[in-house]
Order: sequence, then C-alpha cells, then structure tokens
Amino acid sequence: MKAIGVGFATRQMGNMAKPNLVISVDDAGMVSMKSETTFKTTEIKFKLNEEFDETTADGRKTKTLITCANGKLVQQQTWEDKTTTLEREIQEGKLTAKCVMDDVVAVRIYEKGA
Repeated sequence: MKAIGVGFATRQMGNMAKPNLVISVDDAGMVSMKSETTFKTTEIKFKLNEEFDETTADGRKTKTLITCANGKLVQQQTWEDKTTTLEREIQEGKLTAKCVMDDVVAVRIYEKGA
C-alpha cells in the first residue's frame, strides 16, 4: 500500500481489515466485485476486456482494465503515470490476490466462509 501512495493511518486500518470478497456475474456479463469490512465497503462493476474509470478504496482515480488469462483475473490500474497489477486466482481452494507495483509484491489470501 505504501508503494501506491496510501497514507500510514489508512495502511494500518487496511492491514487489520478482514475483508469479505463477493464476486458475481449477471446474465449480461457484468461482473461485480464487492469487498466488505467493518472499515469500508467498496464495489466495482465491469465487463471483462473493457476499460473503465475506477475510484479505489484509498481514493485514487484510475483507468482500469480487467481481463481473464491462464485462469487468473488480471486487473491493471493506471493513474498519474503509475501502473499496478492485481492478479486473482483460485489456488488450493483459496482465492489468492497478488498486487504488483514496480518491484513491490503483496499477497492476500481469502478463505471461503461458512
């Protein structure tokens, strides 16, 4: 989070958050990704392979493109001449989310709730 410019207090809150991530697809192919925590709830809606404007949980205004490749949902965010890539994939029954910015890599693992 520091690499993308998130402030200290927000990083501390984000590190403590245990998000509930819900991904769904409607009949028209519109994908919804909703992340819920006691701190904040965010949701983005998009179609694969179509760029859209996104306001991230930390307030960045990005141009975002989400694709599906090799079993991974790949999200590329671009803002202020910066780019970050988020890769989400199922590994061993868990959703692994990897965020890459320059030489910084962060990984979060989601386990299916009851």
